[in-house]
Amino acid sequence: MKYEEKILSSEYPFRGRILNLRHDTVELPNGKTSKREIVEHSGGVCVLALDENRNVLLVRQYRHPYREEILELPAGKVNPGEDHFECGRRELEEETGYTPGRYEYFGEIYPSPGYCSEIIRIYYADELKPCGQHLDEGEFLDVIRMPFPEVLEKVLSGEIKDAKTVTAILKYQVLQGGK
Repeated sequence: MKYEEKILSSEYPFRGRILNLRHDTVELPNGKTSKREIVEHSGGVCVLALDENRNVLLVRQYRHPYREEILELPAGKVNPGEDHFECGRRELEEETGYTPGRYEYFGEIYPSPGYCSEIIRIYYADELKPCGQHLDEGEFLDVIRMPFPEVLEKVLSGEIKDAKTVTAILKYQVLQGGK
């Protein structure tokens, strides 16, 4: 059986700067109809950057939906027409003040596939060179350097909850063979 849903109609009750909300009426594989609420998002990039001492560059910033400060990897939204590779380099530079000498693609994740179209691309970076931090207007964050084993422990204990950060840290740990 094929599980694809056919879109019968779409409406946009909200179009914003960061996301759009779309209401779809779909035909299900069994012929019945259903409603879907979709958050359209242009996607994002996060970068796991390690310095020469194997410290991870993290950012601590307030995240309004959770009403708390979150410890996470540098990341940001892909602008319309922007290449995600270039977005990752740009975000790392803007948020941390470093540019990578080496940059490796780690894959992509679907953070909330039940209702959101966002795809986050994950990169690994090292051979970092300082270039000067330049945050976006209205962006406030602290850059935290933390040894990789400590970051891994915070992921495993649940202290770091951000999905893109958890995924990148665990993927790096597996790819490095537990080193």
